[in-house]
Amino acid sequence: MPSSTKKNELLEYKGHPLMRKENIIYYGSMSDSHIIMMQILESGEVKGMPVAKRVSVQLQQTNPNVRVRERIVKKTEKNSLWAAMDIASIWLGRALHSK
Repeated sequence: MPSSTKKNELLEYKGHPLMRKENIIYYGSMSDSHIIMMQILESGEVKGMPVAKRVSVQLQQTNPNVRVRERIVKKTEKNSLWAAMDIASIWLGRALHSK
């Protein structure tokens, strides 16, 4: 099967990049003022497929001059990846379009 996409092309959701490393998913760009970090805390299986059952969602500032604990603007926990992505897209959109 021929490859028609570039190797460095990122997966996007609603115009923002999605990157995953193990059980952490980053949504947004580090060049923007805010990003979303989602951590899969618990997973299970449905019809033999792994699914997230508990996901922590954090809206964070990307300013390197702010201490790590102070970067967190909002946080919540959701019971599915779909619910986490839903709130993440709302929070990120509002944070990037404010001011």
